[in-house]
Parts: sequence; C-alpha cells; structure tokens
Amino acid sequence: MASLFYVIGASGVGKDSIMKSARACINGSQRIVFAHRYITRLPNHDAENHIHLSVEEFEQRKQAGFFCFFWNSHGYSYGIGTEVHEWLSLGFNVVINGSREYLPKAQLIFPSLKVILIESSSEIIQQRLRSRGRETNAEIEKRMARNFNFTELNAMIKINNDGQLDTAVKEMIDIIQ
Repeated sequence: MASLFYVIGASGVGKDSIMKSARACINGSQRIVFAHRYITRLPNHDAENHIHLSVEEFEQRKQAGFFCFFWNSHGYSYGIGTEVHEWLSLGFNVVINGSREYLPKAQLIFPSLKVILIESSSEIIQQRLRSRGRETNAEIEKRMARNFNFTELNAMIKINNDGQLDTAVKEMIDIIQ
C-alpha cells in the first residue's frame, strides 16, 4: 500500500536540501514522487522547486478545490494539489514538503500520513540561516522563536541533520522506500 510522507522542520534544518538530494538520488527509479508545492512566492534558484501562482490564481484554485492541503505562512500561500490522491491510488509513495502549523489539519484529512521531522541544533540552524543570506538578523531571531517542540507526536519519524547531508539523505530514502 502506498504511503503519504509529510516532511516538516524549522527553517534552517536542511529540509529542502535533504528532499532535493533524495529526489535526485531516486530520479524516477522507484515508485516515489515528490509533490511540488504551489506558492505565491516568486521562484528563486537557491530555493525549492515550486510552482509560482499569483495571489489571485492561488485563490481561484483553492476555491475550485484544486488543493488537498493549503495554508499561509511568512506572508505567502502554499498548496499541495489534489493530484496526490491519484498518485497514491496508483501505488506511488508521495513525499510532501509540509507545514508544522498545518500538521493537525493534514492529519485530519489523511489520518494515515507518516510524519518525518527534520531536526538540527539551534546553533546549526542559526548558522545556516545566516549563511543563506535571505533574512535579516531580526527575521532569523523571529524564525528561531517560532520553532515548535514536536516531541509529543506519536509515530513521528525523526531525522537529525547536524552531520553530513549525505547521511540524512540516505536516512530519508530508507524511510520513504
């Protein structure tokens, strides 16, 4: 039976890097797909490979029922398309770049989803956020204050990304297979 994997983690834990590398390693060789997110944020070559929509286009698609998941964060709208249902019905494992805040709603929609939490130490997260140069120090502090503690969730799969990226990528691939 196919599984839906909902990947979460604070900004700076390396979630996008792990998912991008895992996707490249799998490269169509297995029945695993990584869902693109539809986002009202303009594309950036250093960020995740998402589908950009205007605010109006996003709202139209949301009202038409094109998203199985949708949320707002950091001033942008995010959505996961209903194509996820088709992929699961065809026997593909599906990996979603999710939102920590939206997780309770996602679990109501898909009670069997498997949650993968990417973690890193506070020091490493701050270091990564500063090195990517997208946020000011004040914005970094705001992001750090927003980090949630998810240790109470049942059946959560955790990946620590304090070490080498390849180690975390291998761990993710082992989990989603």
